[in-house]
Amino acid sequence: MVRKAVLPVAGFGSRMLPASKSIPKEMLPVVDRPAIEYVVKEAVRAGIKDIVLVSHSSKSAIEDYFDTQFELEHQLEKKGKTALLDALQNILPADVNIISVRQHHALGLGHAVACAAPVIGNEPFAVLLPDVLVDCQDIEEDLAVMVRRYHDTSAAQIMVEEVPAQRVDQYGIVALEGDAPKAGDSAAMRAIVEKPPINEAPSRLSVVGRYVLPGEIMAILAETQPGAGNEIQLTDAIATLIKQSPVEAYSMRGQTFDCGNKAGYLRAIFHYAARHPDLGEHARAMMAEASQH
Repeated sequence: MVRKAVLPVAGFGSRMLPASKSIPKEMLPVVDRPAIEYVVKEAVRAGIKDIVLVSHSSKSAIEDYFDTQFELEHQLEKKGKTALLDALQNILPADVNIISVRQHHALGLGHAVACAAPVIGNEPFAVLLPDVLVDCQDIEEDLAVMVRRYHDTSAAQIMVEEVPAQRVDQYGIVALEGDAPKAGDSAAMRAIVEKPPINEAPSRLSVVGRYVLPGEIMAILAETQPGAGNEIQLTDAIATLIKQSPVEAYSMRGQTFDCGNKAGYLRAIFHYAARHPDLGEHARAMMAEASQH
């Protein structure tokens, strides 16, 4: 059963400077809560019980956020601010653990995932990139579907979405055995390539930032040599995994927001503000007013 998830949060967030100079980019607020909370709760809703943060010494604020802050909670209780107290105490269910490991050197996503090997062991696990928010609104969430598909088939699941042809050189791109899957379905992969030249891309299906992988990929990562950007690439390890066991591309149904860049982050704020149960009406009115100027 997939009960563990790896979240690589050690990056410096240079695309979000100067805001990320002293605040981890994952802690930048999307409306009224940090971006990392959306990702962690997505994992929890998919059945994850152990959240493994692959972190850096400058990112302790992320661990602190998910910890208990007794003095603050005591003051809220003393002042009768029960709604705020409940919000703080219910960030995570009591049976969910936050575990932190360090990535001492920035050697790529594959290296970051491999840093979690002592916690993951030989168990299957999910990987969620914290830059990417996935909103499925009123349908079953994509990660939950991927986890269920893995349980049913034991095939690794790689979330993909179609991108314009001129942008395929910016992503990991998958090649399929047959036709592309419909949204919400999976299809067998035969290859995956990191940032291929536009004229050599095997498809327009890009890897989004959600994976469900077997524990055996940790041994593969340990042997994976630096690839694109002289970094250890998770896509290279997945390419090796394809030769050993089934790997499928899962076509997502939700909407993605890349909070790793300023435009994507702003787009996420607009989206989640408009849907906020308390602030939505005000947010939509403010956006309508702003659009007239």
